Amino acid sequence: MAQEIAPLSAADKAEAREIFKQLIEINTTDTPKGSVTAGNEAMEKRFLDAGFPREDVKLLGPDKNKLNLIIRYRAPGTSDAKPVLFLCHMDVVEALRSDWHTDPFEFVEKDGYYYGRGTQDMKDSDAGLVATFLRLHREGYKPKRDLILALTADEEGGKFNGPIWLLKEHRDLVDAAYVINPDSGGVELDHGRAVVADVEATEKVYADYQVTATNPGGHSSRPRPDNAIYELTTAINKLAAYSFPFELNDVTRTYFQNLEKQESGQTSADIRAILASPPDMEAAKRLSAEPSFNSNFRTTCVATRLAAGHANNALAQSAQANVNCRIFPGHSPEEIRQQLVQLFGDSKLTVKYVSDAGTVVADVAPERKAIVPVAPMPEVMEPLTRITQAIWPGVPVTPVMENGASDSIYFAQAGYATYGYSAIALERDDDRAHGQDERLPVDSYWKSLQFLYAFAKAVGDR
Repeated sequence: MAQEIAPLSAADKAEAREIFKQLIEINTTDTPKGSVTAGNEAMEKRFLDAGFPREDVKLLGPDKNKLNLIIRYRAPGTSDAKPVLFLCHMDVVEALRSDWHTDPFEFVEKDGYYYGRGTQDMKDSDAGLVATFLRLHREGYKPKRDLILALTADEEGGKFNGPIWLLKEHRDLVDAAYVINPDSGGVELDHGRAVVADVEATEKVYADYQVTATNPGGHSSRPRPDNAIYELTTAINKLAAYSFPFELNDVTRTYFQNLEKQESGQTSADIRAILASPPDMEAAKRLSAEPSFNSNFRTTCVATRLAAGHANNALAQSAQANVNCRIFPGHSPEEIRQQLVQLFGDSKLTVKYVSDAGTVVADVAPERKAIVPVAPMPEVMEPLTRITQAIWPGVPVTPVMENGASDSIYFAQAGYATYGYSAIALERDDDRAHGQDERLPVDSYWKSLQFLYAFAKAVGDR
């Protein structure tokens, strides 16, 4: 097993670090100053300079700032085996310099971490797979099937989602036996100890809602208790105090069964208690204090943006919040919208669904189904487990429900077996994706590169 984990040479590390740095320092946000195209043009140049054929390096998309990059690493001759697709998004969430201790679009290494927007989500894997494809090409690797790398736009939001467009307009470029999406899954650390390796089997349903309060307003010298800001904040406070019902499904139950064997003390006892029939709600309450556990137990909703008022000396005539929900599989966006209306209990508020492209839907939210858990294909899970355990000995590999959202859903809905796994190891309490001072342990990057190289060869050899 150990011989399969090839060491990283100094040259391999230098190239992989430079690619990571280059990607972090290219702003790929969905803003006027951001461009996914700029990031993908930089990677396109690397592949062409390395000698990849022009016909196997395609930059295309429906918008000049949202061009997707598709790289095909061809097997020699003809192969009856369908390709393997590695799916990565290139866009990142906006980050303000004033919110960070470093420039979010500057690659900074300090205290054993790489800092910058995208170091966790997900330019670490973008860079890792670019470096892996380049290394395999440099070494003259000859796979038995094609390997495809897709670097796409607008996973984080926007009007030009890359996977949706590619599946509709250029499916031949991304058609594969199965899909590996490093935007989910990974290795959970507890004070440096690898506890469990998560492979996405399903994910929650993403939904945004526009919550609006309105009234006539008036002069600020004559405050009224029913002003729009008060009505909206009352609703938000109700939401903050509310917990959706506790739930488990087959995926989360298996996850906690595997996790219980790695935990100890009260945590282990509480996990056993929630797995009992009926589950112990006091144990669930204690475990829910850990955000990563809580999000595995239920639908979660939180206000993420606020806007109110039109003048400093006037009562607000309108106050608005975006409420972002991650919906437990089995429930629809419209069901959750109705629950929010009931929870707020205020006829002066409106609760409208907001599409991924930002369109406000006035009436009923559309049905949007969660990913049906994919069957564990041996040709994926065998090398994934073997290589993971060679790097992190003894860590259990378990299916998990992705608590965020990813582009996996589009390929899953199109009929492709899709597995979410990054081989990125992070402390449970250091998830900074979308947040302040996003960072990645340097050692985690190197280990993920070792995994990606060995795994790409393992699936390419089948």
